Amino acid sequence: MSRVLFDFTDPTAASAWRAIDDRVMGGVSRSTLRHDSSGHAVFEGTVSLERNGGFASVRSSPGDWGLAGAGACHMEVRGDAKRFKLSLLTDDGFDSLNYQAGFAPAGSDWQTLHLPLADFRASFRGREVGNAPALDPARIRQVGLMIAARQTGPFELHIRRIGLA
Repeated sequence: MSRVLFDFTDPTAASAWRAIDDRVMGGVSRSTLRHDSSGHAVFEGTVSLERNGGFASVRSSPGDWGLAGAGACHMEVRGDAKRFKLSLLTDDGFDSLNYQAGFAPAGSDWQTLHLPLADFRASFRGREVGNAPALDPARIRQVGLMIAARQTGPFELHIRRIGLA
């Protein structure tokens, strides 16, 4: 990783993230990002379709990282074989356009995933936005993790680092 944005081996790194679950629209899904004593963060919770829900997510505090010229996101993760999304937001807003790429870590071994920024698709409230401008890495202000796509029940994603190169 050329530029580490979040190093979750630091016990304080997860505290800058907040949950944004389907509860904002009446759902009952829940999630959190917490530090694990073995030296990484865990994005965990439960997704429910009750009351028109179906997603759980966490998002970082806004930052000014100077990422002009970056071409890919790199993550060290392990998971429960469910499909997750990494979200990159270009403003500080709560309800705004974001750029997402999916990933599904397999098994309990740590993996370094490489997600080209060209593969991130603009999305608003879960729907792809076809006429949106391309993602400009210099404008990235927030990073998020999400689980959706009707994957109900408990989930767990372990994360060591998130960075861009």
